[in-house]
Amino acid sequence: MDGLVAGAQRALDAHGVTDREVVRVPGSFELPVVTSRLARSGYDAVVALGVVIRGGTPHFDYVCSAATDGLSRVALDTGVPVGFGLLTCDTDQQALDRAGLEGSAEDKGYEATQAALLTALALDGLPEPLT
Repeated sequence: MDGLVAGAQRALDAHGVTDREVVRVPGSFELPVVTSRLARSGYDAVVALGVVIRGGTPHFDYVCSAATDGLSRVALDTGVPVGFGLLTCDTDQQALDRAGLEGSAEDKGYEATQAALLTALALDGLPEPLT
């Protein structure tokens, strides 16, 4: 998780964002409800970061599906961009390769944050929805 958060912080720095808050939750299943509260609290964008590693039971599928569906719903229901930085991996190594750590092939914390910021900028340039 620390690598994902560090990547998100790097993206915020790169885009000159100084107003930020890190909120930790017990698990990935809890991401949508906390993200929803943050999205309804006046933030221009929210980024959800987490890691789920497949185990030997269907629990992985339930958690990943619920978190993904919930985060999508938050974005659609609130109109606030939600950066999707939830790694859903088969192995610990896959997660490490995507976590933005030294030697990682990818930096999903950075990517999710950049996507949320760019989406917020795109929305800012669009007309307000009709009521």
